[in-house]
Amino acid sequence: MALELRSVEHILEKRIPKNELDMVWKILYGGILPELSFSADVVNIVQNKNFDVKGYAFSAVKQKNQGKRIVRIGLIQNSVILPTTSPVEDQRNALHRRVCEMIDTAAKCGVNVICMQEFWTMPFAFCTREKMPWCEFAESAEHGPTTRLMQEMAKRHNMVIISPILERDLEHGDIVSNTAVVISNNGKFLGKSRKCHITRVGDFNESNYYLEGNTGFPVFETNFGRIAVNICFDRHHPQNWLMYGISGAEIVFNPSATVSGLSEPLWSIEARNAAIANSFYTCAINRVGTEWFEHEFTSGDGQPAHKKIGHFYGSSYVAAPDGSRTPGLSRTREGLLVAELDLNLCQQVREQFGFPDTQRLEMYAESLSKCVKPDFRPDVVTEVT
Repeated sequence: MALELRSVEHILEKRIPKNELDMVWKILYGGILPELSFSADVVNIVQNKNFDVKGYAFSAVKQKNQGKRIVRIGLIQNSVILPTTSPVEDQRNALHRRVCEMIDTAAKCGVNVICMQEFWTMPFAFCTREKMPWCEFAESAEHGPTTRLMQEMAKRHNMVIISPILERDLEHGDIVSNTAVVISNNGKFLGKSRKCHITRVGDFNESNYYLEGNTGFPVFETNFGRIAVNICFDRHHPQNWLMYGISGAEIVFNPSATVSGLSEPLWSIEARNAAIANSFYTCAINRVGTEWFEHEFTSGDGQPAHKKIGHFYGSSYVAAPDGSRTPGLSRTREGLLVAELDLNLCQQVREQFGFPDTQRLEMYAESLSKCVKPDFRPDVVTEVT
């Protein structure tokens, strides 16, 4: 069964002879990235705590007048811990403990910037259409318990942390938003970025809980490069990636929650293509596992009522502006992916291919300003008869 596949990479490694496998990786992933080695302490931790750790390094051409700009990033994919019928606080606390273990491990791997999956503090309950108890997971982006905990972790490990949560904005009518909180390496709240496009596909009934975000396309200047957060469904919109590139992002994280049978054929393409088109690194993060709910729900597609949204297939990966990418993490296991990036590669690829330099923003802007007007007519040329 497809749900039981560990990963595509695992199958290829088992079936393809070694002398041919290197060429396969070159064709599929742009080459074989050097693997990072970790201490015996890290190896023991992941064995005892039962999650995977994989690490790879991207490099750039050595420049005479500019030294390397090396940054290590971490991506965490995890499963829910307790049954979804457990008390809200118990579920959140269990996830806090689990993910903090993984963040501690990332620190031992030298990670400077880490990002968790979309809604990492709760089950993906937005398929149910039920408001209670799921809205109880919503918390303040600035002062909530998750942010306070992540501030402690960031300061302890000198690490920038991106924490995607369900936000309750206490200062604006208690509205609920799909929000990524960015915490600097000194433990201070740096800012937040809200999901711009809301999913309305299958069981993803997110518009029942929150609307499109209003924070625009912020890029955060950190001690480890300029970063941005493009949340889940936003990856399907090239314009979103473009806006972060225009503002100078060097690393764009895409925390997601997506299931097999819906988006998996798109998964390995979109973030990688965005990295190429915009000359930045992209980090695709997906949760893993199957989550069950107490009450049946339907998705309006004629299928029988069900209690699970599907299998979250993990497969988190990092892509570089030159089109190369890491193998994905497992489809079935929790994991930490560490990637060492030379940020000079962003500028080098931009100068080589000139994609951002040759884009015609003035023409796009003019055309877009026309197409949003009520009297717009498509610019279609037809044959005169």
